[in-house]
Amino acid sequence: MRKTLTALLLAATLPTLAFAMPEAGPRHHERDHGMFKELNLSQEQRQEFRKLMGEQMKTHRDITKRYLDKLPEAEKQAMKKELDKARADQHKALRDLLNPEQQKAFDEHQKKMQARRAEMAEFKAWKAEKDSKTN
Repeated sequence: MRKTLTALLLAATLPTLAFAMPEAGPRHHERDHGMFKELNLSQEQRQEFRKLMGEQMKTHRDITKRYLDKLPEAEKQAMKKELDKARADQHKALRDLLNPEQQKAFDEHQKKMQARRAEMAEFKAWKAEKDSKTN
């Protein structure tokens, strides 16, 4: 069960990893453009497509969270530790593929992403505190 849940969580984080590319990598809208061009989608179809993909990702996260919330705290911590190690190993492997100039850009991007994550965590904590006071 532990391996299944780990695989499930990893699958849930893959879209996030895809969006966390270094600044020099292709942008999300550029990848979309190729796919949209191939499918010959109208602007309205593109917008609806993006909306549906966003809803699918949210549903996937919600389902994953619902099952993860049922895990005992020790299992959650073990899974978090394993995921953190896997993320660190992946970052090292990616960084090792880059030349020194690219590594510098990669490191800068990672710092920006870390700052965004910290900001989001701070916002969520503030919102949870605000919501608990209003209830």
